[in-house]
Amino acid sequence: MTSHLIRSLLVAGSVIASIAAANAQECAKEPVTVGFLPKLDTDPYFQVAQTGAEEAAKEIGGKAIKQAPSQATAEAQIDFINNLVSQKVGVIAISANDANAVAPALRRAAKQGVKVVSYDSDVSTAARSVFLNQAAGDSLAEMMLESMGQMINYDGEFAILSSTPTATNQNAWIDFMKKTMAADKKYAKMKLVQVAYGQESEQVNQQQALALAQAFPNLKGIIIPAGIGLPAAARAMDQAGLLGKIKLTGLAPATLIKKYIQNGSVQDIWWNVKDLGYLTYYAAQAVAQCKLTGKEGETFEAGRLGSYKVGAKGEVLLGPADIVTPANVEEFKF
Repeated sequence: MTSHLIRSLLVAGSVIASIAAANAQECAKEPVTVGFLPKLDTDPYFQVAQTGAEEAAKEIGGKAIKQAPSQATAEAQIDFINNLVSQKVGVIAISANDANAVAPALRRAAKQGVKVVSYDSDVSTAARSVFLNQAAGDSLAEMMLESMGQMINYDGEFAILSSTPTATNQNAWIDFMKKTMAADKKYAKMKLVQVAYGQESEQVNQQQALALAQAFPNLKGIIIPAGIGLPAAARAMDQAGLLGKIKLTGLAPATLIKKYIQNGSVQDIWWNVKDLGYLTYYAAQAVAQCKLTGKEGETFEAGRLGSYKVGAKGEVLLGPADIVTPANVEEFKF
């Protein structure tokens, strides 16, 4: 046998061994470490979601770790994806800053045996198995638009202050709002004057809210579909004496804007954030053990939340949200 042939056989054997090892890793036999990668490290929304993941980990084993960038960009998240892969986590659970930009890094992670799920803000469907969504996107968009309509009597100028131009979920909500306004006569007298961006920064959100008020003297309201943005804008508008004259609604922890909700100048669309982290952890462990692939119609158990079914494109809905008003604000503990 020649040395060349021996080398070839050794290489082939090494490749076969690598494939076998990868196949052995495909289905975990016990709970794994799940690396949560939210959009931004300092966002309290994701901190609360993480407490739900940790609660689930105590129930079924494994570990929930959270690592996130200090800037809400896809580039920053890619570095963290690579870091989590090097730490040999079993699953990455990501809330994407940009659905498509992070996809190649996630696909590379999958080739190295790391499963991928998304939560809160989806990634490209080809880059993950399931998407754990807080509520139906169209439902949230409709509720925000309806809330704004109620507050300004379905008449007048309003703006939208989103997070970033590439945020998957916010862009989908904005598109839905525009289509709904064009199709539904109820909104015929409402005019969307501008979409601005707070860049996941309290300071920028404050500046942008005040800039919108200055740019549009007849502005009656702002929809702010971002957990950091709504409280920041509410504080800035309150300090400027504009809150009430300009109504605000959107998505945010209800407790952070409770006083503004109680005085009727702000409404909020919200859900149990802790449960989103809890549900994501259960789903991630099911994916790691090959009990869940993301195929429509599959079901899995999520502890105290009960049974869930996978919908189209691998989406799993936590449940319906609520419009938070003075009448029900006490029901929301975050």
